[in-house]
Amino acid sequence: MKQVTHYLSYFENTVKNQWNDAALTDLDSNTHYTYGQLAEQIAHLHLTFQNLGIKPGDKIALCGRNCSNWALTFLAIETYKAVAVSILPDFTGEGIHTLVNHSDAKLLYVGPIVKSKIDPTQMPSLLGIVFMDDFSMYHCANDDIKNKYDETSQLFASTYPNGFIADYINYPTDNIDELALINYTSGTTNAPKGVMLSHLNISGNVDFGVHRIPHQEGDKVLSMLPVAHMFGLMFEFIYQVCVGAHVHFLTKAPTPTTLMRAFSEVHPYMILTVPLVIEKIIRKSVLPVINKPMMKILWHTPLINNIIKKKVREKLMSAFGGKLRYLIIGGAALNEEVEECLKQIKFVYTVGYGMTECAPLITYEDWYRYAYRSCGKCIDNMEMRIDSANPATHEGELLVRGINVMMGYYKNEEATQAAFTKDGWMRTGDLGIIDKEGNLFLKGRNKNLILGPSGQNIYPEELEDKFNSMPLVVESVVVDREGKLVALVYPDTTPASKQILHGQTMEEFMEKNRQRVNKSLPTYSQISAVELVANEFEKTPKRSIKRFMYK
Repeated sequence: MKQVTHYLSYFENTVKNQWNDAALTDLDSNTHYTYGQLAEQIAHLHLTFQNLGIKPGDKIALCGRNCSNWALTFLAIETYKAVAVSILPDFTGEGIHTLVNHSDAKLLYVGPIVKSKIDPTQMPSLLGIVFMDDFSMYHCANDDIKNKYDETSQLFASTYPNGFIADYINYPTDNIDELALINYTSGTTNAPKGVMLSHLNISGNVDFGVHRIPHQEGDKVLSMLPVAHMFGLMFEFIYQVCVGAHVHFLTKAPTPTTLMRAFSEVHPYMILTVPLVIEKIIRKSVLPVINKPMMKILWHTPLINNIIKKKVREKLMSAFGGKLRYLIIGGAALNEEVEECLKQIKFVYTVGYGMTECAPLITYEDWYRYAYRSCGKCIDNMEMRIDSANPATHEGELLVRGINVMMGYYKNEEATQAAFTKDGWMRTGDLGIIDKEGNLFLKGRNKNLILGPSGQNIYPEELEDKFNSMPLVVESVVVDREGKLVALVYPDTTPASKQILHGQTMEEFMEKNRQRVNKSLPTYSQISAVELVANEFEKTPKRSIKRFMYK
């Protein structure tokens, strides 16, 4: 495996070469930093840490929604040789207390949503809690800490009496094998664990981006996935500032309306998303058009179909801001009907695969070489294999190793040992096959696997994908009840659904859906019943359904 460049080396070069270029911007706010201003604020925070007695290797936690000040604080922690602890703001106050205490954090930076639900007395080891919006000290352990915190501006002025310039920057690169980040992520079946990621793990991902997803001068990106989750943190923020892009943060919860407005304002060159988001956009703006009877005929009429598909592609490209070169989808399987549509219009999409434990990337492929329904190929500096006698035809657990793989779980040796084989491969918990060209095809989660009546492997995700393509199905979860498969369905109950029901009850309509789905399934994996649910399924911050909640 080739040597990789420390990501802070990339970042330092970018700061020095693009001093006056825009770096970070909050949408719907006045917060904005050029790369030079970003470097100056990082230096200011370094003096804050130093004055408070923070040492290299100490932990500093961040818990808040996406914003420029979250990003600034993260970079200051990393360039100080401290360890960032990223906590999703969606956790309860009690959950945040637990994770802050577990991480041994000395400082906690919070956003307004988090500030309102935490109790400082439940985190006694903290020196202080800082409000991220304006960097005011929200809570401090004692008056001495408060005084030292308030001295920082005066200390900065005396340290840099002639102002802060690029010549003062010298970010550390001699710590590539040391701990950089503890990422507390919400799994769908387990209590959160602190994934320990090194500077090497982060650098491996950045190095991949530099060589495979090239940046161009003037490129902009929208940070809409949670920065406390590795997919968004790495490729909507860390990689982008390492190559000099202009990152715009969506500071509010994303909705189809806010996303469309943000795309038109930012004109991103790259969009990272989870299937749920892209599926909603396609189902709302594209499928209703191409599923009309006359359009279906034209869609398959030679010559005319190429013109129509080009117009659909242009319309979708315009919806994403008009300058898109990469649509990278990850986090879960993409619905087959939606992917077929993207494939037919030759859209610039690809589906990758990764996990927090690999910071996050494991597989990727350029959109023009991407194999339909796959998750791409293993990236440079990583290896993967299927634990199966015949990996191309018989699925088994995917095992990986390489420079992206985590150091382990923080203060949890038992979980760390369980995550690795005796010969050093990390268990992903995902089942799949790898074809002769090296493309990975995932079948489902090992933990979700259902055994059929004669020991057949049934992957609920595949059944749900079929059900989710049926009319009036918003989302579904397939569960095993005493040997029978039941589809829990959250239906579309908008006023428009009445036209599709044609006087039927929703139960009657879903029963017909069940029968249609079963026609495409083998006997052992047929759905025996449908059960309607009144509300959307509970999800993790990365929009994966919390399957363990449904039986």
